[in-house]
Amino acid sequence: MTATTAARYLYLARHGEASPDESELTDTGRMQAALLGERLAGAPLSVVHHGPLPRAARTAALIGERLDGVPVRESDLAGDYVPYLPRREELPADTADAMLERLAAFPAEEREGGPERARAALARFACPVAGDEPRHELVVTHTFLVGWLVRAALDAPKWRWMGLGPAHAALTVIRYAPDRPASVLLYNDTGHLPARARWTGFPAELRI
Repeated sequence: MTATTAARYLYLARHGEASPDESELTDTGRMQAALLGERLAGAPLSVVHHGPLPRAARTAALIGERLDGVPVRESDLAGDYVPYLPRREELPADTADAMLERLAAFPAEEREGGPERARAALARFACPVAGDEPRHELVVTHTFLVGWLVRAALDAPKWRWMGLGPAHAALTVIRYAPDRPASVLLYNDTGHLPARARWTGFPAELRI
C-alpha cells in the first residue's frame, strides 16, 4: 500500500530585534514579535518551532501567546549556524574574497557544525508531510536558515543562501506539495509591522 502525503506550509520568521548582547529582545523586538503573532492568529498552525538562543525563544513565546492552543517547541535545527561553506571557485570572482572573509569571521562552532545541521533541517522541514491533511508549521529562527531554505526551494546554488537577509519578524512561507517543486509564497513580508519597525538592524541604504 502506497503511503499518502500532503502539502506542508512552512512559515519562517527571523526573531525580533535583540539587545546589543543578544540576551533579550528590545522593546521594538517585543512589539515585532507580538504583531507577527497577531497576524498569524488566524493561520491554521499546528506547531511553533524555535531555535535555542534567547532572541528566538522569546520571539516564539510572544507569538505563541497570541495563538490558541498551538504548542511552542525548541529545535536545535532552528538555531543560528552557517549552513554551507562555499569553495572559492563556486563564488563570483569579483566578490569571492569578501564573501569568504565574512564567513571566516563567524565563530568556529557556527561554521564547523553548520552544514550538517543545515542538511538535517532540509530533511526535517523542506518536504511534504505524511497523511492526507496539509500541515502548517512556523519556524522562528535566524537569517541564515531562512536564506538556506529559500535558496533550496528555488533550487539555487548552495552558496546563494548568502545575500538573502530577512528583516526582523518578517514572514516567509514556502509550500512543499507532493509531486511538484517547492513554491515560495511569501518572502520577507513585513506588512504586519509599522514602517519604523520594518528594517531594524539594516543599514540605511538597504531600507526600502
